[in-house]
Amino acid sequence: MSLPDPEPRRIPLRRMPRGTWARQEPTWREAAPGVIGAALKRALARPSGNWYVLAAAEEVRTDRPFGRVVAGTELVAWRTPDGAVHAGPGACPHLGAPLCRGAVDRGRLVCRWHGLSLGSEGFPGWSPYPAHDDGVLVWVRLDRAGGEEPLDAPVVPERPAAALRVSAVESMAGRCEPEDVVANRLDPWHGSWFHPYSFVGLRVTEVPSGPDPDPDRMVVDVGFRVAGRWGVPVRAEFTCPDPRTVVMRIIEGEGEGSVVETHATPLGTDARGVPRTAVIEATVAASERTGFALARRAAGAVRPLMRMAARRLWRDDLAYAERRYLLRARGCWPG
Repeated sequence: MSLPDPEPRRIPLRRMPRGTWARQEPTWREAAPGVIGAALKRALARPSGNWYVLAAAEEVRTDRPFGRVVAGTELVAWRTPDGAVHAGPGACPHLGAPLCRGAVDRGRLVCRWHGLSLGSEGFPGWSPYPAHDDGVLVWVRLDRAGGEEPLDAPVVPERPAAALRVSAVESMAGRCEPEDVVANRLDPWHGSWFHPYSFVGLRVTEVPSGPDPDPDRMVVDVGFRVAGRWGVPVRAEFTCPDPRTVVMRIIEGEGEGSVVETHATPLGTDARGVPRTAVIEATVAASERTGFALARRAAGAVRPLMRMAARRLWRDDLAYAERRYLLRARGCWPG
């Protein structure tokens, strides 16, 4: 598969190589457990500053609270009228009522059980957590859960400028740990085999080597399938800016600079003690083509399609991540 010509075509679609799923080149030799394991080990060693992705930015609003358990900590988040995001413990300090079922009134969080009003100044027994809104996602800093040296802000990947992009965020949860999600994304070799409805002609052209590779990335040539043999070929790189994030960035071809960020947020354990992890995936797309301006204007209709594509992929990949965790828990993982 060849990448796009230097002179962009009016329509980026290309006819992909003919072939059947079973006759494509096997990738199991290249997808060496040692290569994937080493990349995962380096990713897990990176600092996060105790920051966790909480939700899509649009989920945290001024008219109602948002609740989620992160790393076993019950949280509630809301916005003040100026748009600033705030987060705090999810249990009311009075009698433990769930604040996510409360209300937001004039920028203050109000418990529905007895009307206790809470704000960024805190309350005896209730202290807000540092929160950060990067324009696509809301993060929360949990120093006790993270146990690292805290950072003032999370490590946010570079994205296309806000005025030029369309972004969408999809969330799913599975019975696994964050490292199982990250390991899945650090295995791009499975793309054409496991997701033939989305990828065709995938070829990994660069892998990190050595104990401390620079740059620490994987580079892939792949066609994003549109319909039948028609697709859009691109070159993309995979990097890990922190231990719970994998970023795929298009570095050549249509949509250069666009990113797909896969964030793995630990939720806690279920009734059986099995860990649960949320996959919060942000797709941030941009293009210099004139037609993309129409997509930005129709973002309300485009975002559900972007979320649908992410959900379809992760419906399959979460099953793999859950199996990886199960094998690890049983001491059977081959990697």
